[in-house]
Amino acid sequence: MKKILLTSTGFDNDNIMNKFKSLLDVDAKDAKVLFITTAANDPDAVRILSGCLDDLTKCGVPDENITVYDMHKLLSQDEINRFDAIYVCGGSTRYLVERIHELNAKPLFDNFVDKGGVYVGVSAGSVCASGKYPNGLALLDNVLDVHCAEGSPNGSIDTTGEINLTDNQAIFIGDDEKVIFE
Repeated sequence: MKKILLTSTGFDNDNIMNKFKSLLDVDAKDAKVLFITTAANDPDAVRILSGCLDDLTKCGVPDENITVYDMHKLLSQDEINRFDAIYVCGGSTRYLVERIHELNAKPLFDNFVDKGGVYVGVSAGSVCASGKYPNGLALLDNVLDVHCAEGSPNGSIDTTGEINLTDNQAIFIGDDEKVIFE
């Protein structure tokens, strides 16, 4: 089952945090998370990394179960599949997409998601997962913009058109479900 959660600001909204915990196949205290910091390549983006880590720890994921990864070497599929979730932080979407393309990492993410791993995108990690960039992950066909003053309506997502998320909204994508919620 696909379990994709795309956000602007992570788990600031308790409903988004609870959705993440419900998607895990294990209790949060036992979850192993690959924490991808690649997009945080400028001072402003680096400043938000601690908040992203806090998202995971306030869910109950212990520090020792979080592996920080910057995508400067390619992990194998076996290494990636050892994780319950992949959490992709914000920053420069363009840089993140370039790294994914250069490493030919898209098939690894696709396989992880297809096998039931949880993908969480925050800001650039969400936009990279949408159809906005030709070399992105395209886990969502729609073009996605985040940090919008006005968001797209909550509810089912049409497979075409642009989606705008406020900082309080998220997208959940399952096998037969694509919804925006708060």
